[in-house]
Amino acid sequence: MPNTNATNEQHALVLDINRVFAAPRELVWRLWSEPEHLVRWHGPEGCALSQCEQDFRAGGSWRRTMTADPGHAHVIFGEFREVDKPGRLNFTYTNESDGFETVVTMDLLEQPDGTTRMEFRQTPFISREERDGHGRGWNSSFDLRTRYLALIADHDWSPWGRLRIDGATEDFAAAKARQEQALKLKGD
Repeated sequence: MPNTNATNEQHALVLDINRVFAAPRELVWRLWSEPEHLVRWHGPEGCALSQCEQDFRAGGSWRRTMTADPGHAHVIFGEFREVDKPGRLNFTYTNESDGFETVVTMDLLEQPDGTTRMEFRQTPFISREERDGHGRGWNSSFDLRTRYLALIADHDWSPWGRLRIDGATEDFAAAKARQEQALKLKGD
């Protein structure tokens, strides 16, 4: 059962992410609404969805299991509070490991140049470390989403490519290479 008793300090912990995606708003929305797309981009680099279930409507529930290696299972779940196609999504988000419930609100704004601006907010958090960890995870996931959008934006918007569960090893290798490059640049 989710814990909804947050302190004032926990309510003050907010994660705001603003991104622009080079795709129409309808397509960006579809990547949230269809599990066939979610399993190809959702989750931080190095993790993949081994389970993805959702009843995509206000009052509907969702549940996902992110895995990084055999024996690792990070379960998240919640309920959709608002589903206003194609512009607004609001849902609860609970980590099974601690039972602490946060709320995600996402607005998709159509831009004059055909891109989509996403305003993403999640709050409250059990701690500053949890908020910062979610920030890293969501940003990594949105980076993967950007790459996935580049693959399908000029096609018929159907799910394309293999599931990320099959490519998690490649994710790890790419992340390690970027980390080594960043350390090298920092040392110069």
